Amino acid sequence: MPQNSQASQSPDKPSLPPGPPPRSGERSPGVKLVIAVLIAVALMVPLLMVYGLLWDRQQQAETAQASIGQGWGGQQTIGGPVIVIPYRSTETTTVQENGRDVTRTATFIRNLYLSPQANKADVTIRPEKRRKAIYETVVYESQISGSADFVLPADIARYGVTREALMLDRAEVRLGISDARGLVDGNSLSVNGTPVALQPGKGLASTGNSGTFAFVDWTGAAPLKIDYRIGVRGLGDFKLIPRGVDTRWTVKSSWPNPSFGGDFLPAKRSVTGSGFTATYAIPNLALGQAQVLTGDLSPPVQTNYANGTRYADPVAVEVSAAADNAGAESSGGTAKAVAISLVEPVDLYSQVDRSIKYGFLFIGFTFVAFLMFDIIAGARVAAAEYLLTGVALVLFFVLLLAFAEVIGFTPAYMLASAGIIGLLTFYSAAVLKSWKRARFLAAMLIGLYALLYVLLNLEAYSLLIGSVLMFFALAGVMYMTRNIDWGGLGKKEGAVAA
Repeated sequence: MPQNSQASQSPDKPSLPPGPPPRSGERSPGVKLVIAVLIAVALMVPLLMVYGLLWDRQQQAETAQASIGQGWGGQQTIGGPVIVIPYRSTETTTVQENGRDVTRTATFIRNLYLSPQANKADVTIRPEKRRKAIYETVVYESQISGSADFVLPADIARYGVTREALMLDRAEVRLGISDARGLVDGNSLSVNGTPVALQPGKGLASTGNSGTFAFVDWTGAAPLKIDYRIGVRGLGDFKLIPRGVDTRWTVKSSWPNPSFGGDFLPAKRSVTGSGFTATYAIPNLALGQAQVLTGDLSPPVQTNYANGTRYADPVAVEVSAAADNAGAESSGGTAKAVAISLVEPVDLYSQVDRSIKYGFLFIGFTFVAFLMFDIIAGARVAAAEYLLTGVALVLFFVLLLAFAEVIGFTPAYMLASAGIIGLLTFYSAAVLKSWKRARFLAAMLIGLYALLYVLLNLEAYSLLIGSVLMFFALAGVMYMTRNIDWGGLGKKEGAVAA
């Protein structure tokens, strides 16, 4: 009877082989996912600490560069030549004294600033790399050879100054140099072919009143030709301030990676592996400045963006009426400038900074691989093993920064990535109980590090490539886990039965 009773029972579905019993203490896939996510979020803290370390190293590098500049010369801004002519200005004011209007007349000595009719110069920039400890920076020595033609306008009275008020016997020609410590030997200046002695100080306001000048014997009746040769050393940007009706510069250098900025870009440029040549042609209509000014130009206003410098719109500097009445000089406006930077082809700190931003990508992909082996293949991965793996991935960026400061970014990237891939390969072989799985993880990490290196060199398309990669990765994870019962302890029953 028991046999007939069993035979009479015909199930609708074929019987399934009994699956392995759940392991004691086994967590559901959903709990494992939550643990992996929480550990990944916690690893953002050491990633932020790596950011702080990067910022500290950048500050030390800037300090080292500044110490090099103390003995060599800082960022240089060159302005002029400009002829400065003192003139007498008579002003009449009316004040009340004891209830009566009293008229007073005072005479002040002010300066007239005459820009050249034409200013042409050839500029040669010779770069040189200098090191302090492990830090390296690019310094330069520039040679400026030029000529400027000056003409005293016949209608100078239109500018509020009469010819009779000019003190031409006290005229000076001034050259502005923002950091006069960088001046080298061999500087010279001649007036109509006659050499004159250069004097220290009395630069232009646009260069912080730093520079050099020479006395000029000029009646103003005939044109004046100034020939000058200035050698100056500097660090960082090299700026030129155009002054005059027509300014033309030709700048040459053997540095193959220039950056052109400021208010004017070169009219023509040629950049090759052996250096660059840039030609500037700037008329005073583009400058928006008169040839004759009764006040000097203030320094150009600049705004810094990331690794570059952009000059903002000129802002006129005003002097209060009280100061002006006391004989102070009013401002003639704000100077404009062109800037040439000898940039490094690879800024290791910016490269490391960008690579750290992809740290979540490495942590996420590695944790997803561990999670898939845990849920699908049955290789149990403990929370501590997730944590140690994540710490190793974060350590990559510390190694990258440390090695890059010594051997350069590309060798440091290869060395740090090889070390971390090797470490995680051996560790995952023990965690996942399989060298086959470890080799899969190693291949994935090799692909990720290779992809990151490509993204760092394709800055314009990094967002596009990264987002497409994340899309396909998410699609792959969704496909592999489509039959996972996240709330249970295995696959969905219907999917298993099918």
